Amino acid sequence: MRLFITGGAGFIGAATVRLAIARGHDILIFDKLTYAANLAALESVSNSPKYRLRRGDICDSAALESALTSYQPDAILHLAAESHVDRSIDGPSEFISTNIVGTYTLLEAAHAYWVSREPEGRERFRLVHVSTDEVFGSLEDSDDRFTEISPYRPRSPYSASKAASDHLARAWQETYGLPVIVTNCSNNYGPFQFPEKLIPVVILRALAGRTIPVYGTGENIRDWLFVDDHARALLDVTERGSAGETYNIGGNSECRNIDLVRMICRELDCHRPSGAPHERLISFVTDRPGHDHRYAIDPTKISGELDWSPSVSLDEGIRRTVDWFLANQSWWLDVQERGCSLERIGLKMSRLA
Repeated sequence: MRLFITGGAGFIGAATVRLAIARGHDILIFDKLTYAANLAALESVSNSPKYRLRRGDICDSAALESALTSYQPDAILHLAAESHVDRSIDGPSEFISTNIVGTYTLLEAAHAYWVSREPEGRERFRLVHVSTDEVFGSLEDSDDRFTEISPYRPRSPYSASKAASDHLARAWQETYGLPVIVTNCSNNYGPFQFPEKLIPVVILRALAGRTIPVYGTGENIRDWLFVDDHARALLDVTERGSAGETYNIGGNSECRNIDLVRMICRELDCHRPSGAPHERLISFVTDRPGHDHRYAIDPTKISGELDWSPSVSLDEGIRRTVDWFLANQSWWLDVQERGCSLERIGLKMSRLA
């Protein structure tokens, strides 16, 4: 297939590109190359004849139209998004622009491209809109899990902007017939993750002997999904998923934040015994505003329809991730030199505070 991947230079996007090329697909990445883009994650495939990169903003309708017309993709995987909750607290406007306006602009360009195709091409075409479990809000009952029909209850500017984009994608399916598939995934982690998310922050602050901030009491629970498993699910959905459907993608790996941090610390103790016990660096800090208590994905549908299931356990995934960060110091030092400080953000007070 010829795949047009927005945000293909991001963490999840790059993993998807690497796997897609391994599967034999042709790729055009359409990416604005913002602070979180990482071309180093694409070096292993950048010389492939199946790889193309085009710098562009999904809010730019003319650039999208030109790229789609010239490339003639069989499917679009829409991964371009602002995705960090704490950043959305400090500056929600970028999230509204990219996640809502950008998705609208892409849907319009994709629809115009789709209707211009021959009947066979229209039948084959898919637009896979990649979203998050955070749109569903917070789970309190320990037995509940999010399904494809769970109600939307977003509680942060980030999750609200993604919820809006999901609704737009479904509206273009229902109103205009655009063959859209929506996916909602749990928390991703793995090699090349930008050091603003929990796992790389813990690893890098621990290696530096700095305190490891844990929000609140660390009781918040997330379902963790190794990024390569997510990439495999996205390609399975693109290749064999049904238009108009939603697929939840989870790792079957629920864990309290404090337990996850301790797991990383124990792994670092094995590799860097001179700094052990790294757990001594844990520091509980003021909780994030509107912090959801628990997320958990029920992946029954994608497992049953597409025979997908996560292959990497949380223990194995943490080992592989820590090993990768230890072996790739030059990568994360370069990222830090370009302005990633590992300091906490998202402390902007509301106007009622």
